[in-house]
Amino acid sequence: MDLKAHIAAVKDFPKEGILFRDITPLMLDGKAFKYASDQFTEFARSKKADLIVGPEARGFIFGCPVAVNLGVGFAPVRKPGKLPRASVTVSYDLEYGSNSLSLHEDAVKPGQRVVIIDDLLATGGTMQATVELVEKLGGIVVGLAFLIELDDLEGRKLLKNYDVKTLINY
Repeated sequence: MDLKAHIAAVKDFPKEGILFRDITPLMLDGKAFKYASDQFTEFARSKKADLIVGPEARGFIFGCPVAVNLGVGFAPVRKPGKLPRASVTVSYDLEYGSNSLSLHEDAVKPGQRVVIIDDLLATGGTMQATVELVEKLGGIVVGLAFLIELDDLEGRKLLKNYDVKTLINY
């Protein structure tokens, strides 16, 4: 299936000079959404994943169906202050400033095989921080999956020690 046909290009969003790749049309098309979910499911199955992890918020959209399909758990990675129980937090640098991500400290068990799923691989910073959270808790990151990869931003280089799967490349 041509998933690119289900991605809308929005010029100058969220600011001038940015070409935003809107995944909403894909999510609105049941067949395309199922196809993408099935591709992620097969990848996670091939990695023998015990747990699916997804960063806020679109990682939830693609990670949860995979967890359900495999009969494994899903652990959400959130911005600080959004998780109600004890959590671990990792800070990472952005082009201008920094950001942080958190994961419940009991979300990942030592030795669990984890696949992390998100909608977009750009610079790789969010995914690198998510990997760090999982590994800090003793999880083994066996794969990273993305709907879209923006090749020019070279985020894959930051994740070179991991098996990365993308469904669409720009």
